[in-house]
Amino acid sequence: MDGNTRTAEVMAAIRQRIAGRVLGSGDRLPSIRSFAGTMGVSPSTVVEAYDRLAAEGLIRAQRGSGFYVATSVLAPLKLAEAAAPLDRAVDPFWVSRQSLDADATVLKPGCGWLPAAWMPNTALRRALRSLSRADDALLSDYGNTRGPLSLRRLLLSRFAEDGIQASPDQLLLTGSGTQALDLLCRFLLRPGETVLIDDPCYFNFQALLRAHQVRIVGVPYTTTGPDVAAFEAVLAAEKPRLYITNSALHNPTGATLSPQVAHRLLNAAALHDLTIIEDDIFADFEPEPSSRLAALDGLNRVIRIGSFSKTLSSSVRCGYIAGRADWIEALVDLQVATNFGGPSPVAAALILEVLAGGSYRKHMEELRRKLVRARRQTAERLRPLGIEPWHMPRGGFYLWCRLPDEVDSAELAQSALAKGVVLAPGNVFSVSQSAGAFLRFNVAHSQDPAMYAVLSGAIEALRNHPHHQS
Repeated sequence: MDGNTRTAEVMAAIRQRIAGRVLGSGDRLPSIRSFAGTMGVSPSTVVEAYDRLAAEGLIRAQRGSGFYVATSVLAPLKLAEAAAPLDRAVDPFWVSRQSLDADATVLKPGCGWLPAAWMPNTALRRALRSLSRADDALLSDYGNTRGPLSLRRLLLSRFAEDGIQASPDQLLLTGSGTQALDLLCRFLLRPGETVLIDDPCYFNFQALLRAHQVRIVGVPYTTTGPDVAAFEAVLAAEKPRLYITNSALHNPTGATLSPQVAHRLLNAAALHDLTIIEDDIFADFEPEPSSRLAALDGLNRVIRIGSFSKTLSSSVRCGYIAGRADWIEALVDLQVATNFGGPSPVAAALILEVLAGGSYRKHMEELRRKLVRARRQTAERLRPLGIEPWHMPRGGFYLWCRLPDEVDSAELAQSALAKGVVLAPGNVFSVSQSAGAFLRFNVAHSQDPAMYAVLSGAIEALRNHPHHQS
């Protein structure tokens, strides 16, 4: 390979780093010697490449200091540019990545959390001030392998209010709710086994299960829970190892499991030796408790998981697993192997401080009141656009809505994204890809009139597009 080709390779590598925002305006380039080692070329080749890039105006030399990206090279990063690598099929990762990476100017009615202004920030700040005076060990040491006993005892008392009687050896705190589910998948599943999920269901259930290389089967979801006849038929035909669901305020539909359906599910699970994971992350949003598989089962074949990201903070991560004591014991070892202990002691202490204070229940009461108004207002604003709720939930912050005829939710989401609005199209929730006519709206993030203007324009454009004309 001649010198010119090597120089061109070095130049291309620098251009790629600048285009990909690894190097930004004003950033210092790697030193000549270190980059020569990285690229496997001579220092003189790097000097030649840097000199050529400086002549092009892409970088600038600063005497005695090195080379820097020119400050005029990069325009402010726009949403379309940031989203370009994600210009792909709308899949279960699509909404997560668009929502998590969006800047503050982007509207996010498709995201899965409440606005920061709706969270108990005063209580969190008060707890942070208290923790700043804590022992050095809390701020510096690894945590207990099961999580602090004080927080576990508080959670057990809350479980008892839901009719779930459990002991401390039946509860494990984890780094997050997602980590709780990941640990259980590692513990219970082997590649190729079959897992049953609701159709539709929370899209990250699908994403995580695919990472574990299992076979995913869906069961249709109704306003009272999964279709029981279909559930029983799938268990008989497919012999799934595991079923993962939300019982309270199901994501994305907002539906609630009825007592009759709950009993039939548990009977079928016992008959077919099925383990159930019940994600109860939305429990505190209910106006009054509904049926719980974990309570009816007594944590025998049902495992309860949850976290505090929806009610307290998405930034302070801590989850939990409640289940059989022998399974929890094995999960402790697995968590040590994968996370070297339980959740952050600081995060666990912060959550305990807020939950144990008198402000949490008041915070949730106020949240429930605000969400009643937001659900009603969102539904009223969507109807003139031809978007109708599939079901009006008892609580929570989701509305699962049907779009006007001939409007595909994935195409609508792509169109809205170009206008700075992140939507959650139906098929990211559907293993059978049968929800193309649906969108999930987060009503707390659906208060800005600009969202409805974007929706209206995008729907009109899609209806008039030749692809949608008969």
